[in-house]
Amino acid sequence: MAYPPGQSTDIATRYFANKLSQAMGQSFVVENKAGASGNIGTALAAKATPDGYTLIMGASGTHAMNPFLFENTGFDAEKDFDAITMTALIPFAISVGPTVPVNTLPELVALVRSKPNKVDVAIPSVTGQLVLEMLKARDVPLFGVKHKGSADSMTNVLGGHVPVLVDTVAATRTQLGKIKVLAVTTETPMESMPGIKTASEQGLANFNIAAWNALMAPKGVPPEIRAKLHAEMTKILATPETKKAMQDPGFAPAPTRTPAELTAWLAEERRSYAQIIKTAKMKAE
Repeated sequence: MAYPPGQSTDIATRYFANKLSQAMGQSFVVENKAGASGNIGTALAAKATPDGYTLIMGASGTHAMNPFLFENTGFDAEKDFDAITMTALIPFAISVGPTVPVNTLPELVALVRSKPNKVDVAIPSVTGQLVLEMLKARDVPLFGVKHKGSADSMTNVLGGHVPVLVDTVAATRTQLGKIKVLAVTTETPMESMPGIKTASEQGLANFNIAAWNALMAPKGVPPEIRAKLHAEMTKILATPETKKAMQDPGFAPAPTRTPAELTAWLAEERRSYAQIIKTAKMKAE
């Protein structure tokens, strides 16, 4: 695990480790090796023996964004890993503070366009910045204010210091009723955010972006082990219990893909992220 305990990816990974332990009759232990935006733990996993005993929960940050944000991540996201199963999508929400005089995304867009680069938006993560860059590309010229994390950004938005917030649905749901959620960034509306329309439905065509998690192994894991893990994870993901466990904290169901399909999809994600990062001239800090 390349992220610290308590982070959304960590919580989901521990859930799947427990389910795999039950399904396969052997212990799956989560070990946190956080740091450098996930690069430290991911590099360690890349160098592990590909025998099926070391796995990593890959993420859009480590396996699609970091290769283009850092000069040297310590691993090759494409060549050092075998994809097994996609486990979850982590969609974003576009929200405003309780006193901001807008109640829909079109109203926010109109406000921002009337004051280009004058309306601040709290950005708690690099993926959040990607959402901001996509908004700018659609003539929604918000001014990004980077924050240390979700708690810091939410505090400033609720306190009226920053009017707009772009953060994960998982983080945003903790303050439903206090913050005004205007849109989600998924292709279709989310059950966990009832009544909230997508950005695409509200005039921002094809506005579809989500972070994601995918179970991976160091390159070269025996095919039969990879196939067994994929089969067991597919069963786990299909259960009503798992669907609810992922939905409650704000995850969205991951499309079912074979390892080969997932590998091809990951390559396309890297190409897409690379273009946004290059156009916006984003760099790791």
